[in-house]
Parts: sequence; C-alpha cells; structure tokens
Amino acid sequence: MNYFSLNNNAPRINFKEAVIRGLAPDRGLYFPEKITPLSSEFIDNIESYSNQEIAYKVIHPFVGDEIPEKELKKIIDETLCFDFPVVEVEDNVATLELFQGPTMAFKDVGARFMARCLGYFNSKSDKKDKEITVLVATSGDTGGAVASGFLGVKGIKVVILYPSGKVSEIQEKQLTTNGQNVSALEVNGVFDDCQEMVKTAFLDQELKNNMKLTSANSINIARWLPQMFYFFFAYKTLKKQGIDKKIVFSIPSGNFGNVCAGLMAHQLGLPIDHFVASTNINDTVPKYMEAGVYEPKPSQETISNAMDVGNPSNFIRIQKIVNNDLYKLKKTFSSYSFTDKETLKALSKIRTLSGKYIADPHGAVGYLGLKKFMKDNKDVFGVFLETAHPIKFKDTVEQQLGLTLEIPSQIEAILDKEKESALIEDYQELKSYLLNS
Repeated sequence: MNYFSLNNNAPRINFKEAVIRGLAPDRGLYFPEKITPLSSEFIDNIESYSNQEIAYKVIHPFVGDEIPEKELKKIIDETLCFDFPVVEVEDNVATLELFQGPTMAFKDVGARFMARCLGYFNSKSDKKDKEITVLVATSGDTGGAVASGFLGVKGIKVVILYPSGKVSEIQEKQLTTNGQNVSALEVNGVFDDCQEMVKTAFLDQELKNNMKLTSANSINIARWLPQMFYFFFAYKTLKKQGIDKKIVFSIPSGNFGNVCAGLMAHQLGLPIDHFVASTNINDTVPKYMEAGVYEPKPSQETISNAMDVGNPSNFIRIQKIVNNDLYKLKKTFSSYSFTDKETLKALSKIRTLSGKYIADPHGAVGYLGLKKFMKDNKDVFGVFLETAHPIKFKDTVEQQLGLTLEIPSQIEAILDKEKESALIEDYQELKSYLLNS
C-alpha cells in the first residue's frame, strides 16, 4: 500500500515512510492510494471473529508487507488489551465506551498501535544511533495517550505541546508527570497554535537535518487508521444482540480523525447507515455542511475542551473520501454544534433516562448530535461514542450531577505527582528546545 499527499505535491511513499514522516513535505496529510472493501463473507459473519482477528483484517491492507504478519498480530495483541463495551442508555440508544485504556481516553488505541509500529521500524533501522522524536499537539487527551503509549520505548523521545490553562487538571497530570523519554511544553495560546507549530516543525529544514521527527497526532496514519476498529467492534456487538435496524453513529468531533475513521470503515464495507459529527461551539464543519463554504476560525474554549478546534486537520480526508462532493457527503454524514449550556443539560438527561449512566461532556455532545439526527430519522438504532472517562472532567460533572465520582486507580496513581513542563511562546522557542534537548 502506498500513500499520497492530499496537497498533491509530494512523492508517493509506503506505510513505513508515511508513519515515520507523519506529514508530507508539501504540508499535506497522507491518504491511502486505494481502499478495497473487505469481503461480504467477513462482514456477514463478523460476530464469529475475535476483536484481534477483526483488527488484523481491517488494518493489514493499509500496512501491506511493511510489517510481517506475525509482528503485526503481536502489535495488535498489545494494542487491544482492554474491552470496548456497548452500554444501553435508553430505547434504541447506546453508548460505545472507548475509555477503558491506561489513560481512560479513546486515543489509547491509536497511540499504542503507532508506538509499537514505530518501535518495530526503529528496531529494524540501520540508523539506530539517531533517536526518533515524536512531536504531538494536544487539546486534552491525545498527549496523555501518546505519553502512555510511547513511555519507555527505546530510541524514541516524545515532546508534547498543549495550550496552557486549557486542559483539565487530570489531563495536565497525564501530560506532565511521565518523565523518562516524555517531556511537555505549555504553549501560551490555543490548540490550533500548538498544531500549527507541529506542522511548521516538520517542514523546517534545519530540524530535518539534525533529527528524525514525526507526529503522533491523528494526522499520522498509524494514529488515525486504527480508530476504524471501534466501529467494527461495535457493529459486531450490536449484531450479536440482534439489532436489525439501520445503525447511526454520533462521534464527538474536534480534529475529526475519529469520525473520518468511521467513514473509512464504511468504505471498507461496514454497513453503517449514517455518521454524525457532533461538535461544541467550534462549528467550522457544521457551518460548512449548511453553507458549503469551509471557513476555519480561531477556536473557542468550552467544557468539552478536547474538541476546541477551529481548523480540524482531518476534514480534508473526509472530503477526499467523497471526492469533494458535498451532496454525496450529506448522504452519509451530518454535523451539528452545541453550546456548553446544552451539554450540561444533556449530562443530566442521560443520567435521568438511564437511571445510572454518567457521561463526560464530550459524550454528552455526542448524545445531543445523535438525538438531533434521530428526531427526523426515527427507525434507526443510535450509538454515541463516549470518548473519555468523566473523572477527567471531575469538577464539571460533579457540579452538574450533584455527586462524587469514584477515582479510577490509573488516575489516582498520578494525582500526587509533580508537574514538569516548560512554557513557550512561539515556534522559535519550540525549535530551540528541540535542537538543544
């Protein structure tokens, strides 16, 4: 499998090189040269396969021969060491819990998969003396997942950029208390500033001459593509449960990598009827779906901070899937935005309707998008993605629901650790840090 840049001004490269480079030299995102649907026999009998078998069948065509079968299966086994339960919330509505991993966020899977792929490639490299630096921007959960996934991986250093004061306390602890090969930089700005610095670094010739640099954001194919697994696993569970209605997924969306992975799963033949990208007030894509004009804008701060993105990188991949045909996109994709006030009300509503379920603000936004779609499409079964454990947004959830959340052991283990980070103002300070650290 080869990959090409969506800016169409860079050479085509294989999976290995695309993972190592992260971003193309022309600043474009890499996209697979072809998408071949899986066999109908596999889809029709998906409930007879284990999650590991499903993941291998889904990802192998995109990896090709770059990783031998035995090694790829080992990587998958190490990536999928936890479950993804589908939990009923109300009639015809369920949530897919993606926060069962070590950092209690959905990005654990992509980060673990990429870390192990990069570790494999590095172990086979003739240039073992040259350390790989993984540079990642985070609006909340990505950094923690990457830090956990890459922690202690030989020959790899991780540098995390996050917007100062705009992530939750627990998220910040997950970014800044790892030590070893992981360091964190606070950026005096918003997530879009962090993301722009990362993209600029990839094109800086002086950095390229002095270090091997890649990214673990969802712009990297090894972080993005494994997110297809979730949709296959959920479909398998629903099929086992005898759900025979049309299935709709609503995905809380910030950088749009997760919902884009869902659309890729659909391209592979997964029979999902519709996808809803649910956003907070950072509504660049919902506005595009209404008016047909894509106008990025500065991000605004919300209680669902991991989605505070004004210029989502992965939307260009979604446009490529439909060859920039907005009419075609609308057949399988909708996008709606919601305020913090609506999100808080949804937290209470989910709790009341289910009798016990506690969502986080991102999951609540996903629920709102699903219910809005189902208002005019009643004969469907809806699944909203719960992307992070509510403890990561403890103050917001506890205050709204009037309860005290139990702290999971993997979160409790970091609460008393000392934060270690450096504050930077601009790209030049990032460049200086990378060259001198």
